[in-house]
Amino acid sequence: MVSALRSAALLVLLTALLYAWPGLGRAAAPALVLERTIPLAGVAGRIDHMAIDLARRRLFIAELGNGSVDVVDLATGRAIHRIAGLKEPQGVGYAPAADVLAVASAGDGSVRLFRGGDFSPIGAVDLGDDADNVRLDTATGRLIVGFGGGGLATLDPARASLVGRIGLPAHPEGFQLDPHSHRAFVNVPEARQIAVVDLAAGRQIATWRAPGLAANFPMALDPSGGAVATVFRHPPRLVLLDAVSGAVTARLETCGDADDVFFDARRRRIYISCGEGVVDVLRQDPTGYRELGRVRTGAGARTSLFVPELDRLFVAARSGFFGLGSDAAILVLRPGE
Repeated sequence: MVSALRSAALLVLLTALLYAWPGLGRAAAPALVLERTIPLAGVAGRIDHMAIDLARRRLFIAELGNGSVDVVDLATGRAIHRIAGLKEPQGVGYAPAADVLAVASAGDGSVRLFRGGDFSPIGAVDLGDDADNVRLDTATGRLIVGFGGGGLATLDPARASLVGRIGLPAHPEGFQLDPHSHRAFVNVPEARQIAVVDLAAGRQIATWRAPGLAANFPMALDPSGGAVATVFRHPPRLVLLDAVSGAVTARLETCGDADDVFFDARRRRIYISCGEGVVDVLRQDPTGYRELGRVRTGAGARTSLFVPELDRLFVAARSGFFGLGSDAAILVLRPGE
């Protein structure tokens, strides 16, 4: 009862904060509306990537600092399972055809695979070092994992086996897969580049750069396949590139310590979640993208996941976000019309 009352009070407080943010008052519809919060009890430290099982409406959260992955039932708004004993889990990915959850861990370089129904382990692949981001290749049903000093690994989730590796000049951060061209676009911040990889050929085929900018971590691909969005932290800039030529088509100021970026094709928007405690929302008009709103979340709440099929943006907030002793939580934000 106390927990429920506290959650309700926190929801009221956060809603007030969102509406109090400049430019998002009741006179104008906010760009994002806080719908609810989902507590993550007993989770300490940094939270990293998230993934979704759409059929079961389950959200997976990599809790790097806690050494665990939580499974949240979105229908009830509750965490229903925890995979513990992991070594700095960073990336999570779900392969629906195989019904397999993959967890990539920085601490031991492993990718551990679990059945989607009951989360029983089915195997592991050792990548040696710093297993990170996980992406589903929808064309093949395989999983692509960034790892180590510079590489992408292809995994067969059904067999829990390594299919192949592709070398890169340094550790990959955010990356996206284009199912139409069978290419991967990869942020490689230490090499100050965006690598373009031919997945079928198994090699890097192009190098794109944005002079004067550094620390490119999050990346998104326009669902139409026409544009790549990457966000740099030094200085904070959103850069849009032509997905064929790599030509820079726009540079826009954005929030600091960006960790995730997404296209909302339905509304012609871009969402950028940042560790400084905000989500930047940009909207496309005939002349390009312009800021629609800046929605307050909380310091350190930089990891997010936009799920177009659910029309929701999930933002991970660390423990202590609501005040001393409060649980970590997932903020569920609904796009305002």
